[in-house]
Amino acid sequence: MCMDNKSLVLMAAKACDDKKAKDIKLIKIDKVSYISDWILIAEGLSDVQVRSITKSVEGELREKAKIEPIRKEGVIEAKWALLDYGHFIVNIFQPEIRKFYDLESFWSNGDNLTYP
Repeated sequence: MCMDNKSLVLMAAKACDDKKAKDIKLIKIDKVSYISDWILIAEGLSDVQVRSITKSVEGELREKAKIEPIRKEGVIEAKWALLDYGHFIVNIFQPEIRKFYDLESFWSNGDNLTYP
């Protein structure tokens, strides 16, 4: 099944939401960066929740879109987990780490898509 990147990033956002992720943000960055088309930022309140959200995203995209991340970072430590799918990157933070890195400000020149 071939899906566009917006559909895929929305699917990832729903998988985050299914595990009660907080403050889900979707930022379209294709006009301001070559690294990806979309950045998804979400928050989990503990190591366990960050891992759970990460697993949910991977499982949903594997099952429904038949895709796997190109690269994964931080899943074991679960302070900031990153799933790189090429055309979109999923970031799942614990609150203090999210505040510290402040990716929303870094990508503020991208276009925000409200979820849901």
